[in-house]
Amino acid sequence: MAKKQSNLWSGRFKKKSAKLLSEFNDSLSFDKRLYKHDIKGSIAYAQALHKTKILTAKETKKIISGLNKIEKQIDSKKDKWFAENQNEDIHSSVENKLISLIGEPGRKLHTGRSRNDQVATDIRLYLKDELNQILLLLKKLRQAFITQAKKHYKTLMPGYTHLQRAQIITLGHHLLAYEQKFSRDIERFQDSFKRIDVMPLGSGALAGSSFNIDRRFLAKKLGFSKISENSIDAVSDRDFICEFLFNCSLSGIHLSQLGEEIILWSSEEFKFIEISDAYSTGSSMMPQKKNPDIAELLRGKTGRYLGNLVSILNVLKGLPHAYNKDLQEDKEVIFDSIDTIKIMLKISNELLQNISFKKDKMYLAAKDSFMAATDVADYLTKKGIPFRTAHEITGKIVLYCIKKKKQLTDLSLDEWKKFHKLFNNDIIEKIKVESCVNARNQYGGTAPAEVLKAIKRCSSK
Repeated sequence: MAKKQSNLWSGRFKKKSAKLLSEFNDSLSFDKRLYKHDIKGSIAYAQALHKTKILTAKETKKIISGLNKIEKQIDSKKDKWFAENQNEDIHSSVENKLISLIGEPGRKLHTGRSRNDQVATDIRLYLKDELNQILLLLKKLRQAFITQAKKHYKTLMPGYTHLQRAQIITLGHHLLAYEQKFSRDIERFQDSFKRIDVMPLGSGALAGSSFNIDRRFLAKKLGFSKISENSIDAVSDRDFICEFLFNCSLSGIHLSQLGEEIILWSSEEFKFIEISDAYSTGSSMMPQKKNPDIAELLRGKTGRYLGNLVSILNVLKGLPHAYNKDLQEDKEVIFDSIDTIKIMLKISNELLQNISFKKDKMYLAAKDSFMAATDVADYLTKKGIPFRTAHEITGKIVLYCIKKKKQLTDLSLDEWKKFHKLFNNDIIEKIKVESCVNARNQYGGTAPAEVLKAIKRCSSK
């Protein structure tokens, strides 16, 4: 293992850093993943220094060549490179390596720049790239729900409230409820992009730069649409990270809800779905078991996002302006949340495509005629009975059926008329499974015709 290089700030100190301080203070072990963005920022900054005549063309060329060489070395050697170039953080490691490669020009690169605006720029560049990947994965998952909904727009099943059978719905309608959740997630991530897409570079440590750095030139080179308005805020702002972690948390909660329903529906008690063997696990002791471990991990891993969000909020809550070392704690929570959300979205997409829906079992469950109770109340209401009165009458009918161990569909017309004279023969047709679903034919309803319209709307987004 290579000897650790000198710190960038060692000139003011008489003594070397204590070993334990380095272990506690250094961040290279995790911020090394920012190397491409750090190098990208440094190349653009070198060009800006040349533009303001701080660097000559020859020096600029050497710096850019050296930085490109370092990037290729890291691409090739990976962790071995970092072991050979240990330092406090990724910025120090790259800068010291650059100086060792090209000499004096490398010592000019940091002119007018602080690690405070450097790291803020790196993390924004990194988040922009990762956010675009997350959006692609969310869009793929959303499309998977639309695809399944097309197959099951008229598959009947029970809808639930309080985990109790409530009303008859279509499976396609239920699947599109998830499409809506993930559509909102996409919108939130997209909206947050504009607050990430702000360049802090050129803000220095906190007060700005005394060198005539063209920040708009830098923003164009780095692909930022805006530059920060206030140098103090630029180096200390982590609002965009909080927002990003909240978006991860909410997407994670939606994935957790999906996981919970997959767990329930795959159980012997429901038997609504069958998960492919390729996406299930077994038991080391019980030979008969087929476990929905993926769905359970979707549920379990969501706690990581929530913990990461609370962690960064706690870091920020007592900080004075401007930069404080506490902000180093922003990276691990970002990296962990990004790694977790990406694998969860990938596996959810594949899992959804490897689930078989048991339509016969769902239909059998949907034939529980008490789920037509609301339709009975609606029947009376449409004949002029106030809904609250109709609701009470229907409740008494359900209680009667429970006592007589009957379903609503078992009642004779005479039995119906005992409860109200307005019941006629057509009540039997009205409480059929298909009739109950088809009656919900307003915009956003569960009727198959409306589900098809909803699929068309979703597909056009």
